[in-house]
Amino acid sequence: MLAAMPDSAPSPLSAGGPALRDSGDACPGTLRLHRADDGALARVRVPGGVLSADRADALLAAAGRFGDGELHLTSRGNVQLRGLDAECAGGLAELLTAAGLLPSAAHERARNIVASPLAGLDGSPPVSGWLSELDGLVCGSAAAASLSGRFLFALDDGRGDVDALGADVTLIAAGDSCLLRIGASDEVFRVPSGEGPRAALLAAEAFLRAARDSGAWRVKDLPDGVRADLVRTVGAGAGPAVHRPRPRTATPPAPGAHASTSAISVDVPLGRLTSSQWRLLTETARRYGNELRLTPWRGIVVPGPFAHDEAVEALRALDAAGLITAPDSPWTGVGACIGHPGCAKSLSDVRAEAGAAVGPAGRLPVYWSGCERRCGHPHGEWIDVVATPDGHRISHVRGERRDPRTTVPTVRNGDPARLAAAVAEARAL
Repeated sequence: MLAAMPDSAPSPLSAGGPALRDSGDACPGTLRLHRADDGALARVRVPGGVLSADRADALLAAAGRFGDGELHLTSRGNVQLRGLDAECAGGLAELLTAAGLLPSAAHERARNIVASPLAGLDGSPPVSGWLSELDGLVCGSAAAASLSGRFLFALDDGRGDVDALGADVTLIAAGDSCLLRIGASDEVFRVPSGEGPRAALLAAEAFLRAARDSGAWRVKDLPDGVRADLVRTVGAGAGPAVHRPRPRTATPPAPGAHASTSAISVDVPLGRLTSSQWRLLTETARRYGNELRLTPWRGIVVPGPFAHDEAVEALRALDAAGLITAPDSPWTGVGACIGHPGCAKSLSDVRAEAGAAVGPAGRLPVYWSGCERRCGHPHGEWIDVVATPDGHRISHVRGERRDPRTTVPTVRNGDPARLAAAVAEARAL
């Protein structure tokens, strides 16, 4: 039996030390909106990315009633609504509460949980039990309400996909037990599978106690000694230690059919869905498994089962709607922040530039950022394109740190063809 145990911070690509709690947590939610240049923004937490068709309908209704009608997927499998009236928070909260998407006003920004999108669909163990239990435990913990909107839980089915995302607390399926990882520690702790969600919550509460003096938002922001003490404290209340380094790079579900059509998967160009695309996805889900799984790579898995012809037809319709249904799509692996004009801090319309630079699929993913903050950037190995006052700086990133030996010289403004060629060359490394 487990004993009780005595976000976002600036990217590690940026200069400066850890982000401290020198002000209130400004991470947006549905009750606290963020003012952007294109209107207010709401971030709706969708634990594990799992949505029923009815809840997906509610999100579409909210986007149409209060916002610009579109839905934006985030790098944590959540949904952002943009172009909102700054005074709509009450009506938005009422709609989402009625749909079951806002079970606790005190915890709505703490419900950050990513999960392996194909768990239970392709022979891997399901994590749905962990997901519902952990979400309930977080919402039932008075202490957990103090977690920042940046703190992240991950539930990995053993394949390592979400384990690679740098969560603060990760559960990894391992037979009849699970492994508990704190931050990026190479040391994990074996816990009975049924006690995993409780162990994850206790670890998060232990982090809050450890962070009191340092002001850290996330485990990675703790001073080295405090972080090491936290891992030891968690380990003392958990099971035996196991050496298991965190995977360097995640592998998202490939677009297309999976495991003899037990599910189909699509990626969303730049994570932006029109109302017609969202409606088509929801209708597809309702005909089959009645569920959508939003991925941390701005994609969507639709569980089946599908007959072969049904999967082919569904993918054909989704492709015609502008979604990515095959790995060789030019849009595969291309991501970008909202950029200009949606964000005042952005120096460029990086979404338009990313679209203009799309070419043959590259070996490495690429992420375009309108400023040095790199909001929503991926993890692992990727090509980093950042708008600067002088143009675009292109770098090859490994483990979220820029390798100066492979930095491509800055591309000056006004030369889109050269920019596209430089990005394509970097992605082919």
